[in-house]
Amino acid sequence: MKRRDLVLAGPVLLAGGVMTGLGANAASPGNVIKFGQSASLTGGQASYGRDVRDGIVAAFSAANTADGGRGPRFELVTVDDGGVKSRCAQNVSALIDGGVSAIIGLTSGAGAEACMPVVTSSQIALLGTASGNMGIRVGSSNTAYHVRAGYDLEYKRMTAYIKDFGMRRIGVVLLQDTSKANLAAMTQALSTLSIAPIEIIAVDRNAASFADVAAKLLAAKLDCVLFATNAAPIASIIDLMSAAKYPGLFYASSFAGQDLIDMLTAKRQSCVMSMVVPRPSSAGLNVVSRCRQDLAAVGPEVKLGITTLEGYIAGRIAVEAARTALKAGGEHLSRSRMRESLAALRTDLGGYRVDFAAGSTQGSQYVDLIAVARDGRLVG
Repeated sequence: MKRRDLVLAGPVLLAGGVMTGLGANAASPGNVIKFGQSASLTGGQASYGRDVRDGIVAAFSAANTADGGRGPRFELVTVDDGGVKSRCAQNVSALIDGGVSAIIGLTSGAGAEACMPVVTSSQIALLGTASGNMGIRVGSSNTAYHVRAGYDLEYKRMTAYIKDFGMRRIGVVLLQDTSKANLAAMTQALSTLSIAPIEIIAVDRNAASFADVAAKLLAAKLDCVLFATNAAPIASIIDLMSAAKYPGLFYASSFAGQDLIDMLTAKRQSCVMSMVVPRPSSAGLNVVSRCRQDLAAVGPEVKLGITTLEGYIAGRIAVEAARTALKAGGEHLSRSRMRESLAALRTDLGGYRVDFAAGSTQGSQYVDLIAVARDGRLVG
């Protein structure tokens, strides 16, 4: 089945903010379970948003064909937000009003944070946001369920790397609209090494040029630049600083995703990067091999990468929680039953564990630190 058929069945993909085909009830009708997603399908994060969406679609497609299609049908309603947090908040409100059973796979951490008041008031599950944003983890509603590690764990792993290499002069590049909790997590991790950043620069994720940022970082004579942004700013700044013969290292958080790996490989550049899912080359892991298989069933244009795998994991968790909730009784999946099912979930997808049953909405602590080689290999 083609990806277009899967995504548009329902309707499932809506390019604007108009909801059609969904009732205002808080339970999915019949055997159709609808999940809502606001994703950056345009703008500087378009590849990232599409990859997360495609991973979820692959998981839902596989679930829909299992057991001869006799089980519930999972559908994804995706609305484009262009990576703008205000549009994300508007989309999520419309999806909630439209009657989806849960929100899944938001691709903007800042957008997810802006959504928390309406998510909390509607008591709907916010599942698998594709960001380590600490603003939706620290002191947030217990309706946000995270299937990937937060930036606090990424930064702690990163500081161990900095310690091993004896680096002291550190610069930080982050997004202007990011949570203050993200910078706090970064500076706290560095403070364990008695390091304070020499430069902290906030950038617009969709800016046309980052030449001024690169110049400022070069002037600071840094040992390492730490990025907590989407891929486009990182790739541009690395390109500019490499051209100026910068001798230090680059580190990118997981939010840069597969897009950064592809951009760096195209220019034969490298950086250190944290990953919150297994490596796509780990074919011996069931979660990776299943993802590859299910993506292939969606269409040949959908490729396995770290970002599609993250979306796929969120989709698999959504399916498992929904099926468990339905087995408990009744034909309709209410929002409250979806939350209860998630809160009790503990599963191993085959090399990747997610555990909410321990009483925490932080379902995974998986963090891997790798180097993106010039030929695109993930090493280390």
